[in-house]
Amino acid sequence: GRLRDRLGLALRRWLGPRGVLALGLRSGPRGSWWPWRKGLTLGQLEAEPSGVDLGPLESQLPGILFGRDTLPLAPDCYTADLARLEAALLDVPHDLLLIGRRDLRSNNSWMHNSRRLVKGKARCTLLVHPEDAARHGLSDGSSAEVIGRHGTAVVPVSVSDSVMPGVVCLPHGWGHGRQGVRLSVARAHAGVSANTLTDADRVDELTGNAVLNGVPVELRAIAVEAS
Repeated sequence: GRLRDRLGLALRRWLGPRGVLALGLRSGPRGSWWPWRKGLTLGQLEAEPSGVDLGPLESQLPGILFGRDTLPLAPDCYTADLARLEAALLDVPHDLLLIGRRDLRSNNSWMHNSRRLVKGKARCTLLVHPEDAARHGLSDGSSAEVIGRHGTAVVPVSVSDSVMPGVVCLPHGWGHGRQGVRLSVARAHAGVSANTLTDADRVDELTGNAVLNGVPVELRAIAVEAS
């Protein structure tokens, strides 16, 4: 095994990136191992900057399975856990579940320190379905206190039917008002950290991953004092 790995590494170093790509094309389903036979080559691709039309997609099954009829895509540990998962989905004694989202202009936290990307309307808002908003006395543009098991946060509300009833949605990557943050633009548009509301004690039973979506929360309207 070690000898094979060393030879493979030596071959890749000798070929270089261009050679590895050329070899991959020749050994692929559209290429040919032999130079004098017709097949897709790196030279052909370079001669066609707009790409090469290979025609409609063709199924590689079942040949690619190397003689097997099926592939084990559902391991026993997953199928055995389906009953528990279904029961957990049906048993929702909580009022609302919190999920996350990404915004086109704020996919990642570093983008929040760009004036061009954070200007305009607020991006860190809580999406609330109209039915839930009416039930909690919330309106578009008002503020709500989101209450989790270990923390609370006050967030502007965006009433939207893009979320289903019983679900509220908060973007991740915000919360730049914390001590030590040295991003002046981001601090001016701090937003709320979704991690304030997640529950460190909740993990997925099968994988052990932290539960970052479907977090039980409560909503409370923030009273506006008359001026």
